[in-house]
Amino acid sequence: MVRRTKEEALETRSRILDAAEKVFFEKGVSRTSLSDIAQTAGVTRGAIYWHFENKGDLFTAMFDRVLMPLDELKAASLDPQEPDPLGKLIDILTVVLRNTAIDSRQRRVFDILFLKCEFVEEMGPVMARHQNDMREGLANIQGGLRNAVSKGQLPADLNTTRAASILHSFVSGALRDMLFLPCSVDYGKYAREMVEAVVDALRFGPSLRIGSSE
Repeated sequence: MVRRTKEEALETRSRILDAAEKVFFEKGVSRTSLSDIAQTAGVTRGAIYWHFENKGDLFTAMFDRVLMPLDELKAASLDPQEPDPLGKLIDILTVVLRNTAIDSRQRRVFDILFLKCEFVEEMGPVMARHQNDMREGLANIQGGLRNAVSKGQLPADLNTTRAASILHSFVSGALRDMLFLPCSVDYGKYAREMVEAVVDALRFGPSLRIGSSE
């Protein structure tokens, strides 16, 4: 009975997240109420509050579930014992771009984040969380680059701070391009080649060496 109750709770939570994704995408975040989500999910507002503190918490959970599969790859890129940290970092960035191109759920969620989310007062905590995620993402990319430098995969004098910013900016820009200009590049097919091209720029670009002019 306990297992059944837990399974039902998880199913309800998933249904709420599915409904939030659908309504956020159709109406935008600021125009969506918890009542809208409850109606679409076929649950009460109380059921939503059982699983989530507020709309911002629900939004964050919706976003997290499309990125959770990357945790294992992220850990590998930072692991000092990983023999190919650069390959794992390339894998992470490739998966983000490729999955957004071919996976309708991930594409919708990024569409909501970039195009249909106004960071108004009630979404202040979400904006803070998103900013923290961006800082963490930059730190993880830099950690992966430093690990790659230590394994001789990148130049010893690579400015990893600047290099991490370039990689992060490329992925963020590519995600937005996919949403605004869906026919610009087939990232479902060419994501890895695009990421590797940017990594080659890090490997050979003289302006990314420590001590180069700021």
